[in-house]
Amino acid sequence: MPFIANTEAERQEMLAAIGCSDLEQLWEKAAAPKPTSDFATLPEGRSELEVARHLTHLAGKNATDLVCFLGMGYYDHFIPAAVGEIIGRPGFYTAYTPYQAEASQGTLQAIFEWQSAICRLTGMSVANASMYDGGTAVFEAMAMAMRVTRRRHVVVAAGLSPIFRNILKCYSDSQDCEITDIVLGDDDDRSGQEKVLAAVTDKTACAIVQYPNAFGAVEDWTKTIAAVKEAGTLAVCATYPTALAVLKTPGDMGFDIVVGEGQPLGMPLSFGGPYLGFMCTDMKLMRRMPGRIVGQAQDSSGRTGYVLTMQAREQHIRRSGAMSNICSNENLCALTALVYMTLLGRQGLVEVAELCMDKARYALAKLTSIKGVRRIGSQPFFNEFVLELPKDADEVAGRLVEKGYAAGFPLGRYYPARKNQILVSVTEKRTQEEINGFANAMEAVLWS
Repeated sequence: MPFIANTEAERQEMLAAIGCSDLEQLWEKAAAPKPTSDFATLPEGRSELEVARHLTHLAGKNATDLVCFLGMGYYDHFIPAAVGEIIGRPGFYTAYTPYQAEASQGTLQAIFEWQSAICRLTGMSVANASMYDGGTAVFEAMAMAMRVTRRRHVVVAAGLSPIFRNILKCYSDSQDCEITDIVLGDDDDRSGQEKVLAAVTDKTACAIVQYPNAFGAVEDWTKTIAAVKEAGTLAVCATYPTALAVLKTPGDMGFDIVVGEGQPLGMPLSFGGPYLGFMCTDMKLMRRMPGRIVGQAQDSSGRTGYVLTMQAREQHIRRSGAMSNICSNENLCALTALVYMTLLGRQGLVEVAELCMDKARYALAKLTSIKGVRRIGSQPFFNEFVLELPKDADEVAGRLVEKGYAAGFPLGRYYPARKNQILVSVTEKRTQEEINGFANAMEAVLWS
């Protein structure tokens, strides 16, 4: 079978459907460089041993032993060794989306337990089997809101992660929608609740906020969300699951759709993935949610069983009529998160969250004692805060890597006016010695 199975007649039919006479015209209309099939520049083949040595050499260039203070949605939490042992069992260890999961009661039960756990954590009524990642889950929530309300306007709070914001812009670029971005001053860590409410009209499908927000601030959205919903607008919350162990839940604040990145729940920082998106909603919107939902039932003998209650909205069933074509269930990652939450238990999750908060406050005190360093904003925070430095934060972060520290997230990469600001995150893994060492190293970089 050829690598490309389409016949010449089929290719011509497809070209005619998009108004192109040949592939040359297709590339021209797409404003894309013409692909080349010239393999002359490829090196000669190597043996397995040579390839293994080369890849090991390349991997050795990565700084994987840094003391990590990174955040912005991705966190260096401790992962119990039992997590890897359990998910590595042959019956579990597959990243493939279980399209025929009804053949395995174990897989179905694991998904059901994941759904139950994430619902308890977020305070929502129903969750799907998981999403591709946190960023695409935000877009899925927006698309869902537009389907439900039949409106095309979206309001995005100032505190939504710039990473999520870029993903949202990318996926929305070909959509019939209008996005209003709320903008605040460069010395503010809030999300702009008043501006969000003022931007909502009778044409607004949803308001998208982050909690805690991208600058680490914790804000109570209860009153604003109630006012937003009076306009017939849905409220979408992107959240940090670890923080929900101790904070008021999005469900308690009245959000309609809750999404987020599940990486903090047992997955290591791994060059961008694989990670895990989650999506929850209330019962009245359940049938408008993309993805699949596993339910608990009983057979004719009264024995408990698990079934794919809903999946007809998926691309392999509805094809072009599907609610989503990027809603793949990251089953192994969802199982990983479930194992992590089960091993820690409710009280364990609370203790992790409390350690994050306590150590973050200690770090803030140490870092702001450095001459010229101050905190941006004054909102309560969970485990992240923004600092203004007397020098370019990107440059400072680069020099701190040389000293063994992943210093934080330089905000100037996404906010040009904030080039001297850095977002610092502290998890339960960071020790007093590491925090003190980080503060000493930063002081030396700033004033040496």
